[in-house]
Amino acid sequence: MQAILASPRGFCAGVDRAIQIVERALEKFGKPVYVRHEIVHNSFVVEDLRKKGAIFVEELEEVPSGSTVIFSAHGVAPAIVAAAQQRSLRILDATCPLVSKVHYEVQKYARENYKIIVIGHNNHPEIIGTMGEAPESCILVESIQDVQKLTFSSQDKLAFVTQTTLSVDETQEIITALKTKFPHITSPPKEDICYATTNRQHAVKTLSQNVDLFLIIGSNNSSNSKRLVEVARTTGIDAHLINTAQDINPAWLIGKNNVGISSGASAPETLVKDVVSRLQELGVSTVHEEKVIEENMTFALPKDLRN
Repeated sequence: MQAILASPRGFCAGVDRAIQIVERALEKFGKPVYVRHEIVHNSFVVEDLRKKGAIFVEELEEVPSGSTVIFSAHGVAPAIVAAAQQRSLRILDATCPLVSKVHYEVQKYARENYKIIVIGHNNHPEIIGTMGEAPESCILVESIQDVQKLTFSSQDKLAFVTQTTLSVDETQEIITALKTKFPHITSPPKEDICYATTNRQHAVKTLSQNVDLFLIIGSNNSSNSKRLVEVARTTGIDAHLINTAQDINPAWLIGKNNVGISSGASAPETLVKDVVSRLQELGVSTVHEEKVIEENMTFALPKDLRN
């Protein structure tokens, strides 16, 4: 039995930047720093930063006045920023630049009096932040069925944006349904699903042709990790989301010859190494990596944290 590692996998530029922001803030301002919501959706990363001195909260009211607060990679609504400013908090924004891009699109469409259809998952932090840019103008759709319920006319100015971590194929189906029903709808200048989500899904889809089991490493609240499992399953193979190596069920390996491994954009590489070690204990004899796409994206840190 062999294991095949998908590449690219794991940390994207936005996640790497967000984690660095917390670590640099701790170095510069000392303990504690407060982080509103999980900085990224991975329990291992969150616990590691907590041990270093980060305190994770869900509401700004939990942050003492005058403290340092970091907004997570998922982004926040303008009302949250305003509330933090009113409480004299030192603000560091770890929002992924590709999420910020979607926020700017919503701001622009709202200024131009568009009704904005937001494709995404209800109550996901990224969607809450995106729709918070113009709540009176935004309408959430999660499926083709939601599209069919929309009642706009040809006289309405319509535009759409999407969450950055969605299934590429499913989102395209929803976009096609929107364009079919509303041919005049305006598209973003460039697609909103981020490069890392697209690349990891493509790598999983490519490897799925040569494996009969896929293990995706990521936390259960990680949208992009869950999408990777769905992508693998659409090819007809068995696939499971695991948080750590301890989640591997040996029964999954019975009768399998080739095991694919990938990880969500917020999962650290150390978890991949642990999974490989566990699979070797369970009978995997060879391990190799298959590089599908080269990635070299990086994002600059906020000015306050640059050396």
